[in-house]
Amino acid sequence: MTTTTARTGRPPAVRVHRRDRRDWKGWAFIAPFMIVFALMIIAPLVYALYLSFFQDRLIGGNAFVGFDNYIALFQDAKFWEPFGRVALFFVVQVPIMLALSLTAALALDSARLHGAAFFRIALFLPYAVPGVVAALIWGFIYGDQFGLAGSFNDLLGAKILEPFSSQAVLASIGNIVTWEFMGYNMLIFYAALRVVPGEIYEAAEIDGAGQFRTVFSIKIPALRGALVIASIFSVIGSFQLFNEPNLLKNLAPNVITSNFTPNMYAYNLSFAGQQFNYAATVAIVMGVITAVIAYVVQVRGSRQENS
Repeated sequence: MTTTTARTGRPPAVRVHRRDRRDWKGWAFIAPFMIVFALMIIAPLVYALYLSFFQDRLIGGNAFVGFDNYIALFQDAKFWEPFGRVALFFVVQVPIMLALSLTAALALDSARLHGAAFFRIALFLPYAVPGVVAALIWGFIYGDQFGLAGSFNDLLGAKILEPFSSQAVLASIGNIVTWEFMGYNMLIFYAALRVVPGEIYEAAEIDGAGQFRTVFSIKIPALRGALVIASIFSVIGSFQLFNEPNLLKNLAPNVITSNFTPNMYAYNLSFAGQQFNYAATVAIVMGVITAVIAYVVQVRGSRQENS
């Protein structure tokens, strides 16, 4: 008997059964998240973008003005002054915080630190303190009339510590933010170090590499991805600076003004000045600037990681 393969010279065709209906089970699992994401993230962004193209006028009500709000914002010194302030805050505070977090993570991973579990919890504990509570605690410490700084000045008989002075207030806020988030970044670095294979350390030890050579040749290169993530989070946090200066404003009203940071400026425009359209414009511009800077940090970090 001659088979089909012998007659045609090719194997018999395999009948493929196509699915008549699409499987929606995967979408059903992520539907709750997508609904919340659309309502809490996408919808507010779209509404803020919509508001930024309008102005509430005495005659005519809410009128479409195109890009007039954006043109006015780019000429607004009350926006660019706080933007320069948070940019300085980012350039100075973030490297210090990440360096301290990196040092702490390397110390905990070195296996030479006694009581490493205690120090790990102690360094992470400030992150568990709500930001409002942390600002109030440090506000009491900084008080030069009633707090720890005031007691220190009374002891010396001179005003040496003035955390709420115009020259020191940004550094004082940076100290609070560093205290709050150093442990969080330390935990990111420490987790990245724990997944480095032990065979690499054994090979380095066989080759005669010391502690410092191991740190700079193995551990820090292994942390590049974690450093990029921590840097992106720090970019977002720096340009969104709001809680600490807003809470400390009552203790230093002449120094911390209503437009001390861009977010405070937008908040006061909206809730105190009832300028919702212009506040939305500030929020949109700050969101775009923050996203661009975060993207640049990510791209540069990825290039260094792949090189």
